Amino acid sequence: MIHLFKNWRFVAAAVIVCTAAFAQAQGFPNKPIRWVVVAPAGSSLDVIARSMQDKLKDNLGQAVVVENKPQAGGTVGTNEVAKSAPDGYTWVMSYNGPLSFGPHLYPKLPYQPEKDLIAVITTTSQPNAIAANVQLPANSMRELIALLKKEPGKYNFASVGNGSSSHLTMEYIKSVSNTFAVHIPFNGSPPAVMSTLSGETQLIASVPTVIAPQVKQGKLKYLAVTSAQRYALLPDVPTVAESGLTELKGFEALAWNGVLVPAGTPRAVVDRINSAINAALNDPSVRERLKSAGLEPIGGTPEQFAKLIHDESVKWAPIIKRSGARID
Repeated sequence: MIHLFKNWRFVAAAVIVCTAAFAQAQGFPNKPIRWVVVAPAGSSLDVIARSMQDKLKDNLGQAVVVENKPQAGGTVGTNEVAKSAPDGYTWVMSYNGPLSFGPHLYPKLPYQPEKDLIAVITTTSQPNAIAANVQLPANSMRELIALLKKEPGKYNFASVGNGSSSHLTMEYIKSVSNTFAVHIPFNGSPPAVMSTLSGETQLIASVPTVIAPQVKQGKLKYLAVTSAQRYALLPDVPTVAESGLTELKGFEALAWNGVLVPAGTPRAVVDRINSAINAALNDPSVRERLKSAGLEPIGGTPEQFAKLIHDESVKWAPIIKRSGARID
């Protein structure tokens, strides 16, 4: 009888919790939402968030206030949201760096992406473009790999930062092709691109929007894009896998991002946010603005984004270990 009473108390408590969560979800949102973007104003992540602000306000009936927190490669803002109240009123726009690379780069990352956050939706995804100084005697990935094998260590590649997608994409190529080039990290894309223009470095992997103006002016040249299929916005540029080299078959390295909320946020609230962002991403004016910025809208379910984070973490862990990249 005592056990039965205890069980009923447990069931009653569970019902109260579920009822409270349902009531919270039914009333969501009833105040403005804070959206932490872990990149500076004017960055691609910032463009994504601000492109959707008006549509999200229409869909949710509340203002969505963007706050930029780019410190420490996005880990500061990601951690802050992970430690926030799980009520749906604090979101983070984060990306593969803090979510899938971070656990393998930082010896003391203050959050666990897959434990402390709930993936809501993938917002956009794009490949890196591999570009070279016009003087480099290689015009394709096949020629580049042959050059790196012939003279290992002679050539340098720039990146937008240690442990960035820009850096690790090239480490991935080095790993699968058994080649070597010297990594020269910079603080952001402007100095990294300038170093490649000047010839201080000969190669760079970065999102196409960073490189495109220099290619148009004939100062850099594309070698490949890192998507599995050709990039819709650069249809004439072959993929890395199209090199025909066996070691590069199936190669893919994407720069992706998405929205997350603190663990413990009620599923109904997560679904409400997911629905609102999906609707915004499917709006023609938003899609046009994103595509003009070189960004491919994605959308989808929370489960799809959670799987992406997990799969990418598993994929990049050995590549990061081999590269020796660490951030203290």
